[in-house]
Amino acid sequence: MTSPIFDRRFFLKSTSGIGGVAMNSLLSQDNLAGETAQNTNGSPHFAPKAKSVIWLFMRGGVSHMESFDPKPALNQYAGQSISETPFSGVQSSEKLKRVRVVVVNDANGQQRNKLYPLQVGFKKYGESGTEVSDWFPKIGSKVDDLSIIRSMWTTDDNHGAQVQFHSGRHMLDPRVPTIGAWVNYGLGTLNENLPQFICMGPRFFDRRDGHYLGPAYDAVQLKVDPKNPLSYAKPEGNLPPGQQKAEFELISELNRISGNRYPDDQALLARIKSYELAYRMQTAVPEIIRFDTESEATHKLYGLDQPETKTFGQQLLSARRFVEKGVRFIQIMHGGGAAGAWDQHSGLKKKHAELAKQVDQPIAGLLTDLKQRGLLDETIVVFATEFGRTPGSQGTDGRDHHPYGFSVWMAGGGIRGGVVHGETDEIGFHATEDPHYVTDVHATILNQLGLNPHRMNVPGHKRLERDYGKVIHKILT
Repeated sequence: MTSPIFDRRFFLKSTSGIGGVAMNSLLSQDNLAGETAQNTNGSPHFAPKAKSVIWLFMRGGVSHMESFDPKPALNQYAGQSISETPFSGVQSSEKLKRVRVVVVNDANGQQRNKLYPLQVGFKKYGESGTEVSDWFPKIGSKVDDLSIIRSMWTTDDNHGAQVQFHSGRHMLDPRVPTIGAWVNYGLGTLNENLPQFICMGPRFFDRRDGHYLGPAYDAVQLKVDPKNPLSYAKPEGNLPPGQQKAEFELISELNRISGNRYPDDQALLARIKSYELAYRMQTAVPEIIRFDTESEATHKLYGLDQPETKTFGQQLLSARRFVEKGVRFIQIMHGGGAAGAWDQHSGLKKKHAELAKQVDQPIAGLLTDLKQRGLLDETIVVFATEFGRTPGSQGTDGRDHHPYGFSVWMAGGGIRGGVVHGETDEIGFHATEDPHYVTDVHATILNQLGLNPHRMNVPGHKRLERDYGKVIHKILT
């Protein structure tokens, strides 16, 4: 005779297909999916300044010198080798030793010595007078809401730096949880009908986030498609709503019988609740990524009326709607391909201009929309990339990977606006003033969410001090 537990699993698969997602969400809430951490009960450790994060990641490596960190010296010394300029010291062995090379003598990840002029102009924006590239005029109009950090650095000179930016660990290290997983781990849900950690867009090659925390803390991958936003979210076959509801009611009754028989089985109790969550998610998720209730002005604000900006704009509008419904961490990746579309080893001017056009209007629209709805005060927006591009040219019209100095920005959630923090040297080679390793961004986010990473240690998994990062207090209100 078939066991009740087998029957329940069969029914779950045949009716919803997202039972695993729902189960993971509930296990994360009940602390059953991984080892118990110290002082994690779903509540902030201290009063938070923010509730949610929208994490925008440009895959491939945005040129910091042609986005948010103008370097006119590149025009002045264009065509000269670095050794021929007053900046030859940037290549001293002491300054270059931070990088850990994954593949020795790889064709990419080289320093590229012949200086390459800026491929775009810059303008000053806002009351702060912050200079932003002409490729990002819409974001430039929002500089008084941004804290631009011009002094980031990392240690991976290849695209494993995407994993490093999210986790803090180099490709040669064991995999560890990402920032989204830690937020999901440390805070309780704000909406029991939705996953608390969502990812949209092309992932980097590491498809997991939770790692030793367990799969409960992985991101739930979503598509902006109301008919099929989540893989396996629909029943197998065309079940009428009434029939599906009846099957869930049967599952509920079977669960109740087993729950009465095994009242102390916490995993079983979490599994019982997962069926209910799975059913609710089938309705809640597609409803959020429907835009027919949004005004024409909102569609234009996010660029949904233009083919270049429509796809990314839809993802960002979804992010705003998810934040409104209480999702904690929305991670949006831009730039397809194995390395990421922003990886311009050649044709940088043409391709960076095209990619910037895809994201500029939607991001500015997101910031505007959040602010006018009163959501920016409690939502942190991050614009990041794995590294910058070399001051020197690769070939005739490209730039190589550059981990020694690059830029990101943050806004909202208690982040000061109109701020430029840190700097690189005159040719954008090294982070020289207030340098920040990538986990300093993580630490700042956790701080604004009311979390102390030192209080989220998991027994058996030692963390390095660099893993925790240091809060960037100078950009906080």
